[in-house]
Amino acid sequence: MDFEAEVVEWRGPAPYVFAVMPAGQAQEVADVARDLTYGWGCIPVSGRVGDTDFTTSLFPREGGYYVPIKVAVQRAEGVGVGDTVRLRLTLGATPVR
Repeated sequence: MDFEAEVVEWRGPAPYVFAVMPAGQAQEVADVARDLTYGWGCIPVSGRVGDTDFTTSLFPREGGYYVPIKVAVQRAEGVGVGDTVRLRLTLGATPVR
């Protein structure tokens, strides 16, 4: 999957930075989620922002999916809340532990 997404902050137990997956791509994920989830609807992925590769898991949120943007990725690519980033994701990567 290749798409652009807005970066937002979600204040759960601690503040985290996420890219909000567009509705069209979120529906594509939802269509295969049952085969890929390892629990709670989370879907393991490998991803790329700019020149930085990472692994993470999509979080189901508000009827779609949020892509966590790790601090290392934020720093390497200069990503912050309110930015729009281009992401490339591969579904079904090894779950992050």
